[in-house]
Amino acid sequence: MLGSLLLATVWCIPGPVGLALGAFAWSEGEEWAWIALVAGLACTVPIPFLAAGYARRQFPRITRRDRQKHTDIPYGDATFVLWAPRSPQAHPRARLARADVLEASLVRYSPEGEATYTTYGDTYTPDEFTPLVRLTLRVHGAEETGAAGAADGAEDADGAEYAYEAEDAYGADGAWQAGRSAGFEVTDEWRVPSLCLSAVTAGRLAVLVDPPGTSDPTDPSAPGRITPLWPRSTLLAGTRTSRIVDLEGRTTDVTRYPGRLLRHMRISLDVGGVDMAGDLIDLRGLDAATAARYTAVAEWARARPESPAPVTEPGEESRWIVDSLPGERAAFGSVSRRWSRKGGVLVRARFLQMSPTHTFQDHGPVLDTVLRIRPADGTPDFVAARRLTVPLDYLAVLHRTRDVVLYVSPDGTSYVVDWARTNLLAGTTVAKVITPDGLELPLAGRPDALWALMNLLASHGLSNPTPVLDLRKRRMSAVAGPVMDLVRDGTTDALAAPYSSRG
Repeated sequence: MLGSLLLATVWCIPGPVGLALGAFAWSEGEEWAWIALVAGLACTVPIPFLAAGYARRQFPRITRRDRQKHTDIPYGDATFVLWAPRSPQAHPRARLARADVLEASLVRYSPEGEATYTTYGDTYTPDEFTPLVRLTLRVHGAEETGAAGAADGAEDADGAEYAYEAEDAYGADGAWQAGRSAGFEVTDEWRVPSLCLSAVTAGRLAVLVDPPGTSDPTDPSAPGRITPLWPRSTLLAGTRTSRIVDLEGRTTDVTRYPGRLLRHMRISLDVGGVDMAGDLIDLRGLDAATAARYTAVAEWARARPESPAPVTEPGEESRWIVDSLPGERAAFGSVSRRWSRKGGVLVRARFLQMSPTHTFQDHGPVLDTVLRIRPADGTPDFVAARRLTVPLDYLAVLHRTRDVVLYVSPDGTSYVVDWARTNLLAGTTVAKVITPDGLELPLAGRPDALWALMNLLASHGLSNPTPVLDLRKRRMSAVAGPVMDLVRDGTTDALAAPYSSRG
């Protein structure tokens, strides 16, 4: 706070100078002294308020003032709303397709803002703060759609009838636009908005494919340009949740059902966009024709049951760019003995919403977030809204979990995100326990065990600022028994199981 006060004083230095000059002139009996005093006072009064605001921004505590009493978004138990920047425009006759990410590598991310904040007034995705990623994609085509049926969902809700009409109207190009083209692979470099990095890790993208030959006029058969639809890709990847309310008021969760989601996307593209209340599309608020198309998709889904896609597609290790992205190193976390003795605790929270702002730090974008916090004292959960800098490595695994770890002040009035513990819980690094006899036990896919270990260490005032918990150390002797009891419990969280794919 003292540093913020000094910085604010430097910003408003004319104020104190004016006061000093006015006081001197007053003592000399100058008539204009009151002008200098008033001007100096006007510039000096904002200093403590600027200092408080800057300190709050630099060290974002969540307090009672951040609690949301009312919200227009109907948050469900698993709702996650993500407002991502729009994708670039594609060819007007581009077709929508699914693309699987086979390989990914970070080409460049090199902002120069260091720890300071950088604000752009006209864009959410400046190149400096948008990772450039090299991707190898397998773009799905209609042949595999026909074979895979509901699993792929590359046909429109109207099925063969839609394709037949398109072929009549446009000939071979119309058939291509309806999705009757072979799949193919493509490698290129794309700017991936930080909020959409998880779609790359999950391995499922929604893309627009330009008509053949448009990218290379000399070769009419050459595949068209690929334009990833980043916001829709987070929907297809399961990062964003999606629910549908039908005309009879029944709600269906369609998160991680790519076949049905692709059909919904086609409808949205055709009609110029469909409004969502958070993650909810209510057919009762749409026009009759659009609602009928969504209803037809629901009937198709009932006739062809689709299994939910995995949280992350096979081959995650070839797409794993998390280690190349900035963020706080995952760890069991540090703890102050004074904080622990006075009753400080850790609690879990969950992000319900993230929205971009025009401000960035080197290690991640500054986002407007909404969280549901679960107090440790058993009192009801509450929702809070806070502007936070979210590290890029955490955003890259957002399809797995939206949980965060907060450490709570001993009086229970403020909460602060602990990114080291949060990243460990999210699986950006595989946690390990070394037993007293030297055996190394990985804890991949066991977030509940990790959470229990974090609380055990915090309650004993023990810091462990690495992802490896070595029980051979003397200071760990008091918790070695309870730790081994937790580790021997082989329970694995189903949603976290993909963590083990990296070994």
